[in-house]
Amino acid sequence: MVERSLKEIDFDQLCQRPFHPSPAAWEDEVFYFLLLDRFSDGQEQGYRDNDGQIVASGATPLFQPGDENKAILTPKEATRWREAGGKWAGGTLKGLTGKMGYLQRLGVTALWVSPVFKQVSFDEGNYHGYGIQNFLDVDPHLGTREDLREMVKTAHKHGLCVILDVILNHAGNIFAYDPDRYWTENQQTGEWYLDPRWDGYPYRVKGFNDEHGQPTLPFGPVDLQQYPWAWPHSAVWPVEFQEPSFYTQKGYITNWDYDPEYLDADFFSLKDIDLGQGPVEGYQPSPALLALCQVYKFWIAYADVDGFRVDTVKHMDLGATRYFASTIHEFAERIGKERFYLIGEITGGRARAFITMEETGLDAALGIDDIPDKLEYLVKGYRNPSEYFNLFRNSLLVQKGSHLWFKDKVVTMYDDHDQVRKGNHKARFCAGSEANKKLALNALALNATTLGIPCIYYGSEQCFDGEGDSDRYIREAMFGGEFGAFRSRHRHFFNEDTSVYRELAKILAIRQEKIVLRRGRQYLRPISGDGQNFGVPQMLGDQIRSVVAWSRIFDTEEMLLAINTDADNPRIAWVVVDNNLQPEGGHMKCIYSTDPGQIGQELEVKQLHPDLKAVLLTAPAAGFVIFE
Repeated sequence: MVERSLKEIDFDQLCQRPFHPSPAAWEDEVFYFLLLDRFSDGQEQGYRDNDGQIVASGATPLFQPGDENKAILTPKEATRWREAGGKWAGGTLKGLTGKMGYLQRLGVTALWVSPVFKQVSFDEGNYHGYGIQNFLDVDPHLGTREDLREMVKTAHKHGLCVILDVILNHAGNIFAYDPDRYWTENQQTGEWYLDPRWDGYPYRVKGFNDEHGQPTLPFGPVDLQQYPWAWPHSAVWPVEFQEPSFYTQKGYITNWDYDPEYLDADFFSLKDIDLGQGPVEGYQPSPALLALCQVYKFWIAYADVDGFRVDTVKHMDLGATRYFASTIHEFAERIGKERFYLIGEITGGRARAFITMEETGLDAALGIDDIPDKLEYLVKGYRNPSEYFNLFRNSLLVQKGSHLWFKDKVVTMYDDHDQVRKGNHKARFCAGSEANKKLALNALALNATTLGIPCIYYGSEQCFDGEGDSDRYIREAMFGGEFGAFRSRHRHFFNEDTSVYRELAKILAIRQEKIVLRRGRQYLRPISGDGQNFGVPQMLGDQIRSVVAWSRIFDTEEMLLAINTDADNPRIAWVVVDNNLQPEGGHMKCIYSTDPGQIGQELEVKQLHPDLKAVLLTAPAAGFVIFE
């Protein structure tokens, strides 16, 4: 039975059991982010189950070469495929539960799962999970609360933590305005309407929306004697959230960088929640924020999750974020989760992320906006390597050594579900050219073996190549369905025999084995073509086709890693190594290469200058190597 009120939650009973402990060090983890609706429906055929056995049942066969573009052969079929991407596709919690083996064998150790909460029922576009209608229930498209609990239990059994995506800033499109200003013309129909855009003042509200999206319920606590049909699909639940003062009621954001507009206006149609007021010190939480804290304590206790990814932190007061972080950390510690992880979606650059984390107590920032750009285009040869590596260096801003702050304070990734940085043209890493697909492993390897907590966006390990003018094109269905990747239909992609999956699994296994790759300092290494003139690799014109090498150092151990940004030709370069740790005449052994013939080969350390030692390194075309 799903509680209709927060007062019905029995925390004493929920907490009377052992809980999964937190990881000793989150920088040891490898994250995998998935949109639940787009991941698995459990109907795939021919994949390996959680125990590694081939599943012969199921209706959806494995994608094969030649299946690409078959869903868009005619304009009518292309429209059908494209429209399918804008609504619920069919992924479920049970489907994800059956794919823990696929993820474990890849080397994933922590799942970041998109929001599971019940969405407003009239909007098919809410498949992403950010339009909550019931904060205490799981959306029926995805399964049940018990399915969530079983998914987390199975993840833990396979050595995976679970990070649940949560929302504090807003609810779904739960009520309708009755606007009285800003006549606006609809550019498609020519009709004029009153537009509830933000101007700092509240709007009248017609009422709570019913399950059909009509404001037929009074804007206030719903009387189920008078409106028995309001439960469970209408208005908003639990009942505490039916209090009008929970919402700012000021219309939607038009200027995303204007304070206070981006703090107290609606996120498109998603209704802004009033979280409180005041400075960070002495912040006064609103009844809504207190209720949200109870909601998310419930999900920790009920499902035994290991952390939260907190959505839209930029759009909340720092004091609200700090109050929430303190409350959740203390509750988690009380039940034995000593390092319950709170990851904030903090847009606006490194300075904002650093300040927000220092003032609020969030544990990590997600994808500080410079990182995805520099990582992707370094691998593709369109950014200077120093631009990426300098993001992790000590600076006047951070005032801390790279190995002290960035190692577990930043979750790094290059593809994600909305790609705000790319504006109106969304494109996964592999979109656009065959060269990009050749370089895909390098992007995953660079992300996995440099500072920060690496995060893989689902489908990257299968080289998904979606692109277009909408988020939907980078949210392909891993299980196929009507909106399969590579413009296919009814073909799944849980293929553990593709080269990128296999090689990434090897790289992540080495990362798990070698503490230096998880916790070591890192240094971009100068290179030379002649052994005399050294410098960090740089673009010539608008491209760089070169060895890019870096060291990870932990205590007395150095590992040397390199990618080749040239997709077609191997590259050779002298690469600097640590002058104190590497003895002249010593050797560094290749423990991984995309060219298997290199594995086991040794490079001799040469003293090329009095204070400079180097090795002569070959990186295969579009390749990646590790030496120790």
